[in-house]
Amino acid sequence: MQCSRFFAITIKKRSTTPTTRPCTRPTVTNCSNAATSLPRPRRFAYGPERNEQLDVYPTRSGTHVQVFVHGGAWRAGRAREYAAPAEMFVDAGAHYVALDFDNAPDCGGDLCVMADQVRRAIAWVYRNAGAFGGDAERIYVSGTSSGAHLAGVAATTDWQLRFSLPNNIVKGYTLCSGMYDLEAPRLSKRSAYVRFSDEMEVELSPQRHLERIRAPIVLLYGALETPEFQRQAREFAAALERAGKTVELILAPGYNHFEVAETLGNPYGPMGRAVLAQMGLVIPRAGRGAPGGPSPT
Repeated sequence: MQCSRFFAITIKKRSTTPTTRPCTRPTVTNCSNAATSLPRPRRFAYGPERNEQLDVYPTRSGTHVQVFVHGGAWRAGRAREYAAPAEMFVDAGAHYVALDFDNAPDCGGDLCVMADQVRRAIAWVYRNAGAFGGDAERIYVSGTSSGAHLAGVAATTDWQLRFSLPNNIVKGYTLCSGMYDLEAPRLSKRSAYVRFSDEMEVELSPQRHLERIRAPIVLLYGALETPEFQRQAREFAAALERAGKTVELILAPGYNHFEVAETLGNPYGPMGRAVLAQMGLVIPRAGRGAPGGPSPT
């Protein structure tokens, strides 16, 4: 099977944007805007621990479910900070589910704990989708940065073995700017707060478990990201292609690591339109993206 390589067109041109600046203010502002334009999310617990909860932004116009796994270098971020994409999904007819889970300081730097929480949250969504109007057979998962890594680990899950669920509970993954083999992060400064081990490196490197992956995967990265993020996306896509998996690789020219992730809430941005296209949803506005028309990919 050939790897389909789709090169996204950016919304605006950039040529000198730094790749390492913090980018928190726009996210906070957008989340505030989302909070005022949508009802408060429904809060559910998927486990007994304090951080094992999730926010559901329900839609009245569809049954698709988009589960989002936030990034933050494995050490920061909460579901409430990622409300911004909710409006796009709700308008497109999808329930938007933002996960909470431990950050590295909460679990002693054990990524296995975080990966297990993400898996259990997805399993909870499958079992309980009907409680908020979702269709358990229309669940998709996305993630950015370290969240893309955790979502990639979820893509290698044997759902039947771990949860007595069908192995196709997730219909597709969209992963943006993630780490898919932990060898390099283990050699980086992240080892100061992540308790890497040989076992963790092997088990939580999605690229080393291609045979476990069953759902289609879309991979995105920005042309202005640091070389390692770019390499990880390209090599994971190539490995999936060689293994005969369904994969699409999207390069976002002009975007750095922070900016490309922010486009999840923009139906015309690289990540937003990629997620909607994977779900088969359209943009409910006049013109090309009108109801009944194609998603503008």
